[in-house]
Amino acid sequence: MHILAIKTAMLGWAVADLDLIKAAVLGIVEGLTEYLPVSSTGHLLLMEHLFGWGDDAFGKSFAVLIQLGAILALLSIYFGRLLALARDMFTQWAAARFVIGILLAFLPAAVIGALAYHIIKTYLFDVRIVCVSLIIGGFVLLWIDRLNLQARYHEATDFSLPMYLGIGVIQCLSMVPGVSRAGATIVGAMLFGADRRSAAEFSFWLAMPTMVGAFAYEVYKSRGELALGDNITVTAVGFIFSFIFGWIVVKTFLGYVQRHSFALFAWWRILVGAVGLVALYVV
Repeated sequence: MHILAIKTAMLGWAVADLDLIKAAVLGIVEGLTEYLPVSSTGHLLLMEHLFGWGDDAFGKSFAVLIQLGAILALLSIYFGRLLALARDMFTQWAAARFVIGILLAFLPAAVIGALAYHIIKTYLFDVRIVCVSLIIGGFVLLWIDRLNLQARYHEATDFSLPMYLGIGVIQCLSMVPGVSRAGATIVGAMLFGADRRSAAEFSFWLAMPTMVGAFAYEVYKSRGELALGDNITVTAVGFIFSFIFGWIVVKTFLGYVQRHSFALFAWWRILVGAVGLVALYVV
């Protein structure tokens, strides 16, 4: 009986350690992919499919709560600029105009997301759709790089109001898992005349209301299913890693896209999507 108790305890520790490793990996994946044009939702769905997280209440809770880590990473970096924008929007037209532009860009996703929430969750959260979307999105990024677009806008605050709305409409494509919110926003902005850096920066600004709104709505819709129980430590690990790696990406991404094309992200998407399809249908 003593040996059996020891074996049971060791098995429990092994499972706990494995859960912590999974939490760390998923937190890193969320943090690294949320603000890159590679689709965080798509990567998380594939990873959850691999790990078997996502079918139970805790899996849903974990996926929602680690996203909060990436959101807070972005808000912490932009905190000073957000305060300045909130202060100036009542006295300076440029600041007020930018806030209006962000709201215009946010509006289409807010409306369609609320109206089509059930359809999106029921029919689109499929790993096959994720893989195909990753591949198609990769080729779209390669196509954008080869268009040699002549940029008219070099600051995210200078876009026209119709342009902000147009970017918001294109962002709605990212409701299909695997498309990428950041990718859709960046591609839309560049097609409307933004340079690579300002398009990427606006994807950060638009992420704030979009992600906070989506997070709040997801928590509200899933409030009866969210459960932590004894998994607080696992969730905390995922949250911390999501925050750390999200912070790193936000601090470095703008500098990277100013000097490089999107080819790295494009080929990564194609590789992940292709490997995912092979794993689903061949392995």
